[in-house]
Amino acid sequence: MIAKVEPLTSARSLRGPFDYALTGEMSAVGVGSVVMVPFARRQVLGVVVELADRSELPPERLATPLRALEADVPPELVRLGLWVGEEYCSTPARGLALVLPPGTGTGAKQRARPRTALTASITDEGRRSLQQEARLGVAQQRVLEALASAPLAAADACRAAGCSHDTLNRLAARGLIALDQVRIRRAPEAAGIGSGRSDGAALTTAQAAAVARIKAALDAEAGDRRLLLHGVTGSGKTEVYLRAVAETLARGRSAIVLVPEIALTPQTVTRFRQRFGEQVAVLHSSLSLGERYDEWDRLRRGDARVCVGPRSAVFAPLTQLGLIVVDEEHDPSYKQDGDPRYDARHVAERRVGLAGAVLLAGSATPRPETRVRLERIEMPERVDGQRLPPVEIAGMAGVSGALHPRTRDALEEVRERGEKAIILLNRRGWSNFLQCGTCGRAWGCPDCDVTLVLHRAAGRMACHHCGHSEPIPGFCPDCGSMSLSRHGTGTEKLEDELASLVAPLPVFRLDSDTAGERSAVTRILSRFEQAESGVLVGTQMVAKGHDFPDVTLGVVLDADSTLRFPDFRSEERTFALVAQLAGRSGRGRRGGRVLVQALDPSARALRLAAAHDSEGFLEGEIARRRALRYPPFGHLIRAVCLSEEAGPEVEAAAALRALIALDDAQILGPAPLFRVQARERSQLVVKAGDRAAAVRAVRHAVEQVSSDRRHKGVAFAVDVDPQ
Repeated sequence: MIAKVEPLTSARSLRGPFDYALTGEMSAVGVGSVVMVPFARRQVLGVVVELADRSELPPERLATPLRALEADVPPELVRLGLWVGEEYCSTPARGLALVLPPGTGTGAKQRARPRTALTASITDEGRRSLQQEARLGVAQQRVLEALASAPLAAADACRAAGCSHDTLNRLAARGLIALDQVRIRRAPEAAGIGSGRSDGAALTTAQAAAVARIKAALDAEAGDRRLLLHGVTGSGKTEVYLRAVAETLARGRSAIVLVPEIALTPQTVTRFRQRFGEQVAVLHSSLSLGERYDEWDRLRRGDARVCVGPRSAVFAPLTQLGLIVVDEEHDPSYKQDGDPRYDARHVAERRVGLAGAVLLAGSATPRPETRVRLERIEMPERVDGQRLPPVEIAGMAGVSGALHPRTRDALEEVRERGEKAIILLNRRGWSNFLQCGTCGRAWGCPDCDVTLVLHRAAGRMACHHCGHSEPIPGFCPDCGSMSLSRHGTGTEKLEDELASLVAPLPVFRLDSDTAGERSAVTRILSRFEQAESGVLVGTQMVAKGHDFPDVTLGVVLDADSTLRFPDFRSEERTFALVAQLAGRSGRGRRGGRVLVQALDPSARALRLAAAHDSEGFLEGEIARRRALRYPPFGHLIRAVCLSEEAGPEVEAAAALRALIALDDAQILGPAPLFRVQARERSQLVVKAGDRAAAVRAVRHAVEQVSSDRRHKGVAFAVDVDPQ
């Protein structure tokens, strides 16, 4: 038997798979097995992607895999990983790396393995000896007594009995105890926030109709099983997800629940664990490597049948998949930044298609792409019957400072009443940049063409692209002036200003600076939830699906800043950001309201968001997209060429353009991009009607140019459906 193995190497020019002979112990290897193989005078990990009866190479030229790893991958995930590598113009190895056990990547190392511990347990002979008071030493007697109720780790048994390991060995030699290596689960921290409604909670009419439609899709033997749950904020979408998962499990199938970011995971995990207990596994990057490996393996072995996590959880190793839920499907966090730049929403569609499963995408502000392509289930009212909070747009023209007078008045009311507020400012740090008031120097990153953001608490200025940082200067090195001005406001500065404005109410900040430590998001959100009153300030993380019934005020600062981005999705994102933050307010008996600060209060996206008119916004946006052939009526692919010196990246981009031959397509560029991480960049954008043809053409061109030695110093980054 021949195994076709895809080596896990990062080389884009590598063309696999490669044939290896399966003999002896390796005969048990199958599709999905992760094996160590000899490759080009070294040892690398590889994945068996296919089995064959014969090879085109003579037997004497075929090597044999050296060993197989314990954790193999379900064959359907192997096919999915290969598809991702192809669909997103990456490599098979990078696509397969997404579906491998945590800690298994390119190269020749597996960094995560099962953890075992030596465990002592009493035998039947040991129990008889204990009952019959047989001749035992004092330490031996204490060991048997300690083990009488339950097995213990060998070290714990020694501590309980006050003896050495030799005592255990002597008892084991007499057959009174058994010493075994037992696998130890590294369980993620169970602490969470929020609570779920009980199993017996009555559903609203809209919820019941949604669950009935999902059940019908689960039972359908054919047809389109992709559904969009379009429900206003607070309409009870999470309860529908819980019921959908319960129906899936009742049919003997498994489920994946995707959330946009780690910030949402603690609350979602709490609700699903309350309902389904140990059947729920969680996968996300904030877990330790060992915890991720054990959760992944629980899913692979079927010990857990529900996986909750952000975008990478779409590759959870579940078999008999019946349902994938994509919560807050509008969120751009579902798009991966690194190669391969997959979109978890698109991957989820592919996976349910292969598995014959149901896709349930949910949002109060769905994307035009989803609205056009998926069957819609509407939930137009909140579960508590309350109306959505009124939204007021405050114009910032001529207003100095970060807060409008109306916002200050509203926050003072929150303070006086002892209530809660959430304030969103999608810009972290203290100030946008530092500038000399005498000569005009602005401090920029030495490796990127951007200014450094000032972080006062850390006493440093940092680049948010490459991570470069340096101390805050006391004077200008160019002219010696000490007149240094800080421009703009970030969440750090806003937190400081709010602390004095709403005192003695506590102020909590949630952004990537405060959420960097493990479990920091859970701690911050738990403190805000448990506080009697207070203000939560942060970046867009604070607007993503949190359910705090006692929040009475929501505020969005600089709400129209995204409208100034050169992006056809800018209006969609502005509408979603305002509508989602508005949905955090007024979920309790006290009701609530929302204030939106903007330079242009008349902007269409803001007006429609203030009116909670999702359908009106989508109708206009879909008509505009159709006229301009933007997604979902066209497809975009961006190819970026990078080099350490100026020049080669432009030549490589020009070579790509010359090789991309597509009918009915528009190719924009090459065009320069600002420098990032000390690398010059040039990009092409392909706009086409036929997605599959465009992907093939770009992938072929990148493979050709990247394998050309004239461009060996150039790196390539391809982004299908760029966000």
